[in-house]
Amino acid sequence: METNGVRLTPEGARAALADTEHVRASAAAVSATPWPTWFFVTLTLYIAALPIVYGGMTADSDWLLPRPAWMGIMLATTAVYGALFAVAARAWRDKTGVALRFDVLPKRATVPLAVGLPVLLVGAAFAFRATGRPVWLIAASLISAAASVGFHLAFVRLHRKTA
Repeated sequence: METNGVRLTPEGARAALADTEHVRASAAAVSATPWPTWFFVTLTLYIAALPIVYGGMTADSDWLLPRPAWMGIMLATTAVYGALFAVAARAWRDKTGVALRFDVLPKRATVPLAVGLPVLLVGAAFAFRATGRPVWLIAASLISAAASVGFHLAFVRLHRKTA
């Protein structure tokens, strides 16, 4: 096969494929770079607050605040989080030229987190409603914050390993 009048040898083809693989690995490493620190802190605080807000929303009677106040807090924090996520994603894309990606993360870490975290967040609210003991909410909040920190540290380690 000829390309621009130059005959491609098997060795040249292998070298071109290796270069392509190197570019692909570099792009994956760049897109796996950790979140900005400010967004990591925002995400951790948001995840830590969710069990308590869910608990307030699902309580049998008004708990600490009236139920409509809990709904307002949930809507406001979710809106702020969504806006900050968009800012972080745009800043990252402007800085690197690569969109934030989750598909480069190992499935053995993301799948349990994607399944377990919602179960933890919502389950704690139901346990609180059933027992009336806020210890469920506090425990879920602390576990969620620890999961966020652990996931961020794994993200950082992944980036260092691929960079």
